[in-house]
Amino acid sequence: MKRKEWNGGRWTEGRFNSFVTSTLRAGARRWPPKYETLKAAQTEKKINKKSGRLAQHFLCECCGGEFTSKDVQVDHIKPVVDPTKGFKSWDSFVENLFCEATNLQVLCLECHKTKTNQEKLEKKNANK
Repeated sequence: MKRKEWNGGRWTEGRFNSFVTSTLRAGARRWPPKYETLKAAQTEKKINKKSGRLAQHFLCECCGGEFTSKDVQVDHIKPVVDPTKGFKSWDSFVENLFCEATNLQVLCLECHKTKTNQEKLEKKNANK
């Protein structure tokens, strides 16, 4: 049986998957429910302690702190790829990535890092 080729045989399956994942995630940055989630987390405009300028602040769903847009990220409550089951299919990846606002939350960078590290630990433990 002939092996599948990507990009004229210049890419491995891993390289192809990485390219598609990256392209889809770039598109997800413009997904309207992401902006709905950010808008719902807005608190007030006040002076940014770092810059001394007036800036919109957002409420972190986890710690309850208020942060500027540079210090928050929109996170999938249910991960795009289940850390215990891994990648299933492109269909489920796309469906989970482009989810509704009900599966999105605003987290500060520290809370997002903590959640991501917990998911990585779950994945590591599931692979043992």
